[in-house]
Amino acid sequence: MSFTGALADDVRAVPSSQSDVMMSYAPLVKQTTPAVVNVYAERMVTRRMSPLFSDPFFGQFFGQQMPGRSEKQMALGSGVIVAKDGIVITNNHVIADADDVRVALSDGREFPCKVLMKDDRYDLAVLKITSDETFPTIPIGDSDAVEVGDISLAIGNPFGVGQTVTSGIISGLARNSITDGEFGFFLQTDAAINPGNSGGALLNMKGELIGINTAIFSKGGGSNGIGFAIPANMVKVFVAAAESGQDYFQTPYVGATFGPVSSDIAEAVGLKAARGAIVSAVRKGGPADKAGLKAGSVIVAVNGTPIQHPDALLYRLTVIGTGNTANLSVERDGELTDVKLPLSLAPEDPPRDTRVIGGNNPFAGLTVENVSPRVAQELRLPDISDGVAVSDVANGSPAARIGFAKGDIIVAVNGNEIDSTGTLEDEASENPGYWRLSLNRGGRMINQILR
Repeated sequence: MSFTGALADDVRAVPSSQSDVMMSYAPLVKQTTPAVVNVYAERMVTRRMSPLFSDPFFGQFFGQQMPGRSEKQMALGSGVIVAKDGIVITNNHVIADADDVRVALSDGREFPCKVLMKDDRYDLAVLKITSDETFPTIPIGDSDAVEVGDISLAIGNPFGVGQTVTSGIISGLARNSITDGEFGFFLQTDAAINPGNSGGALLNMKGELIGINTAIFSKGGGSNGIGFAIPANMVKVFVAAAESGQDYFQTPYVGATFGPVSSDIAEAVGLKAARGAIVSAVRKGGPADKAGLKAGSVIVAVNGTPIQHPDALLYRLTVIGTGNTANLSVERDGELTDVKLPLSLAPEDPPRDTRVIGGNNPFAGLTVENVSPRVAQELRLPDISDGVAVSDVANGSPAARIGFAKGDIIVAVNGNEIDSTGTLEDEASENPGYWRLSLNRGGRMINQILR
């Protein structure tokens, strides 16, 4: 099917006549808007009660608005149906902490949804419409084929006014440091994106999804023509992971850490420009180590695509996917070499051996696991291997009252190294009278004495 004003495959041209300028996006909009939905997320929140408002006298005046009462909050965003059985992709921040999620189609019908998977690091969530009917969809395109200057359409529900279409161009590629999450590879567009557009579609002129609108750069909350979208190729692997039944989104395990290449580093290693990702450290026995990567090497391309920064490297490895091999172009000592890096899931070695600590001790109420690359990825731990990880803290438990938090790494108790969950359980069964504790929280060592 062709559209008025649509471009043929791999052909790009500027308008050359008045008739070209008069072309319309209407046929493209009519085909795609039925697959863009409004997403409604309800959550219950409780206002903190001031002692002042516990007085019945004040209750007469404030009624249901009194602090301390539970009330519903509604978040509004957009989403895109990408599969006929009702698979919807949206932003995580649209449905985060929601007790109830519903979607409304462009024809006004509403449906309840189930959240299949969500991840705040990538600000993506996959929903499944609770219905047996067949839904309209938008095909997911190839965001790597997008070029700066391409025309783009943004569809969503800004400010709750109703479904809206805006047009613009792709302003930039591979933008990073846009959000507080770990994902740092965005398409930039000047198509107007406003609150409520989050999770909506960014389309090319073939009617394909090339991105999920996510963030804007704005000091006043409105569009300044600087909007950002998560590329469609990232959306593809995220949706595939959700449909396969994964509990959380697992990225390929590399066994190395990377840093940006500054101008000083570029000069020191003989690069012509400050680009790429320098290998900061390599975990012994990991995939990077076995592939021959060494600290100080600079990765400048993946499968022939240039790498601008470490976020771009991690994005490229993620969209290649586990079970495949990435071909890295690596510069070291002025020489360019090719390195083949097999991509696999993070291993669970040692086994996690999950245990719940009980008894009368400061650790009672903790759920702990042995640290492995898999556990480190799940809990977003720093690249360490010593100690055991706290994966949960029971509400109201002694451990919760002391201040233990999910992600803490217990390294030593009373001077004894904690090398397994069994060792911690043994230490917790002792009764020394006081406890000397060493733990790692987010890479920072904390030493504490507990009684």
